[in-house]
Order: sequence, then C-alpha cells, then structure tokens
Amino acid sequence: MSSDLRIEGLSLSGIRTAIAIPELSLCFDVAQGHPFVLRQRKFFISHGHLDHAAGIPFIISQKKMHNEPPPQFYMPPSLIAPLTKIVETWAQIEQHNYSPQFHPVDEKSRIFLNPQYDIQPFRTCHRIESYGYCLIEKKKKLKKEFQNLSQKDLQILSQTHTDLNEVIETPLISFSGDTTIDFLDKQPWAKKSKTLLIECTYLDQRKTVAHAREWGHIHFDELLPRLSELECEKIILIHLSSRYSDKEAQKILSERLPGSEKDRVVLFPGR
Repeated sequence: MSSDLRIEGLSLSGIRTAIAIPELSLCFDVAQGHPFVLRQRKFFISHGHLDHAAGIPFIISQKKMHNEPPPQFYMPPSLIAPLTKIVETWAQIEQHNYSPQFHPVDEKSRIFLNPQYDIQPFRTCHRIESYGYCLIEKKKKLKKEFQNLSQKDLQILSQTHTDLNEVIETPLISFSGDTTIDFLDKQPWAKKSKTLLIECTYLDQRKTVAHAREWGHIHFDELLPRLSELECEKIILIHLSSRYSDKEAQKILSERLPGSEKDRVVLFPGR
C-alpha cells in the first residue's frame, strides 16, 4: 500500500462500520456519522443495514449546515429510492432543502477519484444487495517496446502522437463490507489487494459456520484455510461480533493463527 495513505475508523458487528482513507477524503460505509466520517467527501456504501448506513441523512444535513459541497454517495441501486424518501422526510422535519447525490454502482462501474486513483465496485454475498469496493492505483509506465530508445527518439515519437505509455493498475485496498466468504471466488481484486479489509464476524464455536452463512457473514473457520490463497500483504479483520472483547479476540487469533500469519492478519478496532 502507498505509504502516504492511512486507514482509520471503527467496525463492530451490528453496532458500527465506517472506514476512512483521509488523504483521499473517502469513506467505506458511514456508521452513524462519526466526526472522522464528516470530514470526508465521497462515501462508498456496501449495503443498507443501519450499522453501515444510518449516518447518511446526518452527513447530508451537516454538509448543508456548514455550506460544504453536497457529499457524493455511491451505493447498491436498490438503496437509492428508499434513501431518497428518508432524506426527503428529514428535509421536511428540518425544514431544509436537500439535494442528495446518490449514484448507483455495479461491477462495470469505475469511479474516478483523481489521476492516480479509481474505485472499482464488486458484488458481495450478503442478505440484501451488497457491494465491496477496491481502491485502484494507476501509474503510467513507458511501454516495453520503447524502453531502450533515447530521449531524442522518444520526443520524436511523441510528436507523431504515438502513445508511448501504458497504465499499470494495482489494487491497493479492498473493503468487503458484510458478506459470506463466497465473494472471494469471484473477485480477483480482493485476493490481489495489498491490503484487504475483510469481514470476519465469528472467531470460535460460540457461533457455527452455518449460522454465519445464514446471516450473510464469515466465520474464521472458513477464512483460516484460505489465507494461503490471498496475495495480500495485510489482511485486516473487520465487523467482529461484540460478543468478543478486544483482549479475548486477540487471544483467540494468537492461538489459532499459524506463526507465518501472525503479522499479516490483524484486527481492526471496533470500540
């Protein structure tokens, strides 16, 4: 991952999930609209459950109150109509005029952030329509066939409008949102990301794999045998059940992770 990008936020199953990359002013999910969320400008919503999306009307209201540009929300298409009604209702309550900027995503979408970064949505497998998001880094590189040419020759070619460069795309950060583990079989972006933020709600037998799958979540028993197929430099577990204290969760991971994975797999803060 680029050393100049930070990941900050909170994620706790059923309570809150909002994860920001402040340098790009973006946020994956918004929880209830915490202060660190309000500082961002673009919001990528995985699905409509309240622990992930309840803060949307509040963010719109706060941006309006401070005369900031309307925030841009990207979300599953099925969310747009009901959320528009919710925001219209809050506008009546607050006696303000809001113009929510809701954009539907699909797997063919590519959201431009700046010349260096894009966001690529991908489908996930939850109880309701859901998407994950991958931050893609774009770098121009001189095409192989031109790499041995002199600067003079390159200048001559450029004057003929020859395209000398190719764009190299690197998946930097993937955010799964809530999902079953099945999404990994369809989403190469996630497996190849330098950093993968992947939900892992249950860590032990207090809840079974079958229970996790029924509710659209991942159990650590499913993730553990698949760690070897993930090319990620860092795997960050999000959406941990509130049944586990931070200390208890760390102890379980320490006991269950093989030594080769202890530095690569870490827990994201939830409290």
